[in-house]
Amino acid sequence: MALRLLSSRAASYLKISVFPRGFATVVKDLKYADSHEWVKVDGNTAVIGITDHAQDHLGDVVYVELPEIGVSLSQGGSFGAVESVKATSDIYSPISGKVIEVNTELNNSPGLVNGSPYENGWIMKLEIDNNGEELKSLMDADKYSKFCEEEDAKH
Repeated sequence: MALRLLSSRAASYLKISVFPRGFATVVKDLKYADSHEWVKVDGNTAVIGITDHAQDHLGDVVYVELPEIGVSLSQGGSFGAVESVKATSDIYSPISGKVIEVNTELNNSPGLVNGSPYENGWIMKLEIDNNGEELKSLMDADKYSKFCEEEDAKH
């Protein structure tokens, strides 16, 4: 009985995981820019990456151009690029700050951006400028989801 229950759970899990995704994953506690970057704030530090929606539209990521540590970035300024089999896309800083760390794992495994955009596929960490005031201009998860739906409907 337990084995049958376990196998049916596994089968239903596998069925769910093979359905084509109709929508991108949006994480509740993050902030989002309209250029499809996400920000996770931890004190005076911000972890930044590209969203699931962005990586889904790019396709398989083959290279990530990382910023240099110590560089100061302005909100909306380009700091690198993501190259996929389909296209190359600039990445923009959703907030101002100084680069204090980059995800060097992406040099060897750029596909982490596809497989784990919010966890292992992060791109950089910033020391936040302006007491985080710029965070107020970013979207929460609900607004970003709606933004993506509207953008996809236009295409």
